[in-house]
Amino acid sequence: MDAALRAGIAVFDAGHYHAAHDAWEDAWLDLPDGDDERLLHGLIQFSAAVHHVSEGNQTGAVGLCGSARGYLEGLPADYRGVNVETVRTYLAALERDPEEVGKTDPPALTYNGEELDLGALDPPAGVEATLALAEHAGYDEDIFERAATYAREALREGELNEFGALLCDFAAQPEQRGLVAARLEQHVQRRQQREDDVAGLFD
Repeated sequence: MDAALRAGIAVFDAGHYHAAHDAWEDAWLDLPDGDDERLLHGLIQFSAAVHHVSEGNQTGAVGLCGSARGYLEGLPADYRGVNVETVRTYLAALERDPEEVGKTDPPALTYNGEELDLGALDPPAGVEATLALAEHAGYDEDIFERAATYAREALREGELNEFGALLCDFAAQPEQRGLVAARLEQHVQRRQQREDDVAGLFD
């Protein structure tokens, strides 16, 4: 959960409110009921409310404020290092006056008191952030999912392979994303070809 949590925070703080939802969603769906589930559920609805108000959909934003606050209610002000109280305060203000509050930027999410930059994420969080960003930017999801699988395999062994490095570069270097995506596709195709070459040899 920690990598997804940090990834979503960095994606949100970069202004990709809808993509932040995707960075948290898979981790949230795997959680049992409890405070962690409520945190991610509340942040997902918070990011959706911010997305709606940023798109001019005040009704949609207001509709999410109460439920988001409900999920976050009772959690400590800085649960898991996230500035939960700041989020609750913003949601209450947005629900009361969406027209006025919607004219201002939402508060930044923080982790242990600091905003998270996409370029400063550690590899596990960088991989998760990239998957969310790539999907919303319209890149080939299959390529990125395969690359993430290869990256996670190495990370479990304590290594950062070429897939993990390229995925982190994609998150950290917005101006180079097209080039990085092309290189990533080449690496994935080469890896798949090697796997296909040995498939079934011992069947």
